[in-house]
Amino acid sequence: MSIRPTLNLLRPLKNARPIHTRILPIPSTSNILQSKSVRHITRSTLLKKRTLHTTIPRQHGEISRPAPGTGIKLVFKDSKGNEIKTIEGNEGDDLLSLAHEYDVDLEGACEGSVACSTCHVVIDPEHYDMLPEPDDEENDMLDLAFGLEDTSRLGCQVKLTKELDGMVAKLPSATRNMYVDGAKARTH
Repeated sequence: MSIRPTLNLLRPLKNARPIHTRILPIPSTSNILQSKSVRHITRSTLLKKRTLHTTIPRQHGEISRPAPGTGIKLVFKDSKGNEIKTIEGNEGDDLLSLAHEYDVDLEGACEGSVACSTCHVVIDPEHYDMLPEPDDEENDMLDLAFGLEDTSRLGCQVKLTKELDGMVAKLPSATRNMYVDGAKARTH
């Protein structure tokens, strides 16, 4: 019968350095208040609870249509310049949500998270200059857009303001999208 050598894990290693740890007790609030090094802390500061302030979240695609004649006008045109639909929106609404609300065929595959270019629109030059500059994420996605022009923007990033009343948004002739077999955009 042969005996195999085994590793004894319970004996200390020959060249190992000892590990010294010191566990300190957590001081009570009374000890902290009596300490001279922490004079600026008061009992009310230690016992104060954190509060969280929130606002009512806006649901994705939640659009309230303004009363006729009171909203900001927006004209959607097809790639040939033919008017598709004239709609009205409220200040702060984005073009993608408005297009879905009014059944305009603007896809928005990423649902406005700036992860695709399917909501690409071409803004008329007069109103394009009134828009804030696109950020880096939007520019990266616009580089992937089909039919990119100088006044191209992502519809999910264009928010309506009163100055944009009468703006024209032209849809490109095609998009690079995730849908197959001609599926239409739908409200999410």
